[in-house]
Amino acid sequence: MVLPGAAREAWAGGSLGGNVSAVPLEPRAAARATAVLIALRIGYAYNWYDVGPALPSIGSTFGVGPAEWGLLIAVFLVGAGLLQVPAGFLARRYGARPVSLAGVGLLAVTGAACGAAPSFSALLALRLVAGVGAALFFSPAIGLVASLYPPGRRGIPVGTFSSAFSAGAALGIVGSSLLIPAFGWQLSLVAGGIVLGVPTLVAFALVPSTVGGPPSGPTAPRTKFPAALRFRGTWAVGIAFIGLEGATFATGQFVVPWGESVQGWSIALAGGVGMMFVLPSIIGGPVGGRVAERYRNHRTQFVVATLAGAAMLAVLPVGGLALSLVVGIAFALSYGVVYAVMYVIPQFWREVPSEEIPLAIGLLNSIQLAGGAVVSALFGEIVAAYSYPVGWEALSAMMVVTLAALVFLPPTASAGPPAAAGPDPP
Repeated sequence: MVLPGAAREAWAGGSLGGNVSAVPLEPRAAARATAVLIALRIGYAYNWYDVGPALPSIGSTFGVGPAEWGLLIAVFLVGAGLLQVPAGFLARRYGARPVSLAGVGLLAVTGAACGAAPSFSALLALRLVAGVGAALFFSPAIGLVASLYPPGRRGIPVGTFSSAFSAGAALGIVGSSLLIPAFGWQLSLVAGGIVLGVPTLVAFALVPSTVGGPPSGPTAPRTKFPAALRFRGTWAVGIAFIGLEGATFATGQFVVPWGESVQGWSIALAGGVGMMFVLPSIIGGPVGGRVAERYRNHRTQFVVATLAGAAMLAVLPVGGLALSLVVGIAFALSYGVVYAVMYVIPQFWREVPSEEIPLAIGLLNSIQLAGGAVVSALFGEIVAAYSYPVGWEALSAMMVVTLAALVFLPPTASAGPPAAAGPDPP
């Protein structure tokens, strides 16, 4: 998923799940810890996308085809989706630092272990657990970065941290594409685990235990059922972009196999093209974040950007290398804008208390990742039964179909004081 700096600055402004430390750090210590966490973010994203270029080799090893490839990429999203909300609650209970570092540690170990999977079933199980590790890192890590700085100085480090996902995803596609011909897919996946494992060990030493710990002192009373979980806007946004989530992940994973088998490109060239389906979202994020903060027509912004991305994906089957590059760049820019708006808009939901914004984001992410897993698996089935061109057209259509849920998105209110979560009624 790509998380824009503007959204994170809004999110980090007050209470990130109760884990923002009151203990100030010296600038050098904060900078060192931030650099390590950015390296973690890059390694984290690397392990999301290094499987895609390996799919044909995995298929040859275990005798499976595109339908099973779709299932392999889907189970990772299942693990990442199901644990989004629980990860937020765990961070509130135990602190952002231990939860996020445990998450990347789990992802690093299982990512490397995938290279030693004795069967396709074992590989599926390991990717599922890797997704769980990704979920434990996701939102707690953003709170951890924010906890290194006082309010008013969090925007740049948090924005840089979020943009690092796109860089890591691009490295995962290109790195795996270069390693597989030389060393095989098994060692390529082991390398992904090492890329994440090394900064994880460094993080235990350089991220101070005085930040991102469990909340201390009395906490505000909470409702039995958080407003963030019952607000219809959260559910509307979550459901509306199930198609987009599935499309972004499926393209990132399948563009390399498609380029090799259909376009006849080398794996290195296909990896370079695949990189362009993720890297330009770094630009789309800040652009979308600024637009979302300046203008309140968020539903229109969602629709225009998503339709543009769907249109790009629909023309992918009809062209060669040049068109594929254009499609990739435009597609990544469009979904970068969508995710930026998505993570800015909760700050305008007066029905959701400010301390529940991370929970709202966790829920909509959970919906999208779980639904995106279904879309990714379905894409693999369509490719196996028909062809890649039919699969790309189906992804484009699913992006538009799920977008219909935006009819339930309430109009965006002007920014104002957030609602306060009151105590449970007697």
